[in-house]
Amino acid sequence: MLLTNLIDHTKDHYGEYPFLYFEDKEYSNLDVEEMAKKISILLRNRNIADGERVVVSMPNCPEVIFSYQGILRSRSIVIPVMFLLHPNEVHFILNDSKAKAIITSSQVLPNMIEASKNLSYKPIFIIVDSLENKDAYQGFEIIELYKEIASINASQEQLAEASENDVAVILYTSGTTGRPKGVMLTHKNLYSSAKSGYELSKEREDGGRGTTLGVLPLAHVYGFSAMNSCFLLGSSVVIFPKFDVDQIFASIEKYKVRSFSAVPAMLYAMVSSPNAGNYDLSSLESVGSGSAALPVAVIEAFKHTFNAEIREGYGLSEAAPVVAAHRDGMPIKPGSVGIPIPGIQVRVVDENGNDVPRGEIGELIVKGDNITPGYYGLEEETKKAIREGWLYTGDLVTMDNDDYLYIVDRKKDLIIRGGFNVYPRDIEEVLAKHEAVAEVAVIGIPDERMGEEIVACVIKKPGATVAGEELIAYSQQKLAKYKTPKRVLFLEQLPRNGVGKILKRKLRDMYETTDSPVS
Repeated sequence: MLLTNLIDHTKDHYGEYPFLYFEDKEYSNLDVEEMAKKISILLRNRNIADGERVVVSMPNCPEVIFSYQGILRSRSIVIPVMFLLHPNEVHFILNDSKAKAIITSSQVLPNMIEASKNLSYKPIFIIVDSLENKDAYQGFEIIELYKEIASINASQEQLAEASENDVAVILYTSGTTGRPKGVMLTHKNLYSSAKSGYELSKEREDGGRGTTLGVLPLAHVYGFSAMNSCFLLGSSVVIFPKFDVDQIFASIEKYKVRSFSAVPAMLYAMVSSPNAGNYDLSSLESVGSGSAALPVAVIEAFKHTFNAEIREGYGLSEAAPVVAAHRDGMPIKPGSVGIPIPGIQVRVVDENGNDVPRGEIGELIVKGDNITPGYYGLEEETKKAIREGWLYTGDLVTMDNDDYLYIVDRKKDLIIRGGFNVYPRDIEEVLAKHEAVAEVAVIGIPDERMGEEIVACVIKKPGATVAGEELIAYSQQKLAKYKTPKRVLFLEQLPRNGVGKILKRKLRDMYETTDSPVS
């Protein structure tokens, strides 16, 4: 199915209903359709259609969803870009994709303008709000969306033919492990992923309908997951421009939210908030967590505080994005990311591509209709990652006899100390249980004698006092000595990308230049 047909699906099955809530406004599914049609006409009027690329980069707002549908209806390709990226990073994406237009906000426009300098072409800028000082951007074509579409009649839209195998999205990887790559996702890839979630959700008594929270960045693959799932289920979503724990609590109370998706940093904030008791959060049943491993200690604290489960899942951009998840009616195994979703085949293999026995560590490879056809303009990278239809994820896992997957670590984060394999997550799980530790990430750094040495990067709990030597000794009570940190680096916060993934490459850079206490 084409993603643009999902609006027809939601109209046919649920009629008109509130689809988006944002600040004090409400938008129905029909409002989304009308806005999408107008944006589609606008783009075609500018000769942006039929395979052209369009960047969407702004904080969470309804216009992100309007733009996605409008771009797809013009038969163009969406490039979601985190608005927090540095102009140099955005410049790379623009130069690589040759995006003809950038849909953004006045807040983000200066960064986008800076990123577009020295390109071999000039993109059009479409802003979703008003621009007071247009003269500051002489030489750039800037369109104010709502002024431009005011005279457009949505009923005049003419849709061109399209295939479910057409590329719908190019999602650039974060570059945490090297050069960003443009992951191509087709209509079929994204619909397949959403439909798997739909099949699981509709088994609920309420058919999976309800209101969820959009706290993760919509200008990311999550935005497509949220949009497509809500269309299929007939659900609504409350969108937040930024994460504010009290606003989250208030919305759970107001909309009787049963579940939503978050990242570990948000869950830490919820558990740590002294204001949780001021709200009725009894409707909350579960929160899906992804993007980074979550210590079991935090999962237990969340359940104790909110009487709700954290359901860890696993996915990656190349899988559009979900591979495995916990679900209703099945036991939650702490430390596991659940079992593969319907329609996904998985294997755990050694370096030669041979299956390893259950319970042993190997690389996860996956196959299914949700798997990317490849990387934009990178044929050799595609051949390395996708072999005989199997995507080699680069993630090290184990799988038990019940098909539950356990993420051990990124293959590239594996530390080899003195010839022994050390998995950072093993150490992170231990240190996270220390009463003074709020968060921890473990990295390997080059060492002449051992090949690599282990460094634990730690954030203390407010008011806590602990020395690095104490944490090292604590870890040695729980782990073999060769698996324990040689040094501890105390930080105020861990560097993360826009979806909460810890940037371990940046931690290594910080270690090289830090003046913070190191044991």
